Amino acid sequence: MPELAARSFRRWFGGFATGVTVVTAKHKDGPIGITINSLTSVSLEPPLLLFCLDRTAHVYPVLRAAKNFAVNILSEAQELVSRHFADFHHHPAPPGLWDKPHKGVPVLKHTLGWMICEKVAIHKAGDHDIIVGKTLALHKTSGSLKPLLYFRGRYRGIGE
Repeated sequence: MPELAARSFRRWFGGFATGVTVVTAKHKDGPIGITINSLTSVSLEPPLLLFCLDRTAHVYPVLRAAKNFAVNILSEAQELVSRHFADFHHHPAPPGLWDKPHKGVPVLKHTLGWMICEKVAIHKAGDHDIIVGKTLALHKTSGSLKPLLYFRGRYRGIGE
């Protein structure tokens, strides 16, 4: 795709507000994660979801090899968490990031909720892979936390 068309495509999708998640997995050196906003439910029976992962992403080899992963839905107070996992070289990890693992998979603290998934398929699609997971466990936080959103190149709250 020519550069101008790719930029236009990206800008067009920037006008589509999305929730912000961090996909996490266990690595031999400790927990890893990446910010993802391409989360989609696929099926209720069985409970499947998908996300798209750039093959050049720093965590790509780990997530491709991982049997299980977690999807963590970020709250609007977790912009720094999202920035860290989007570019860990330029954004240090906020303190108190990790909760206890669930089913051996690392999850983040203070989220709106998480799902533990077993990877069931990987499909190539352009410069990304579509990773499909079957939900094994889930948790939804009670209370008044609001989601972190991404719209037109900026983090937003639900009230904006």
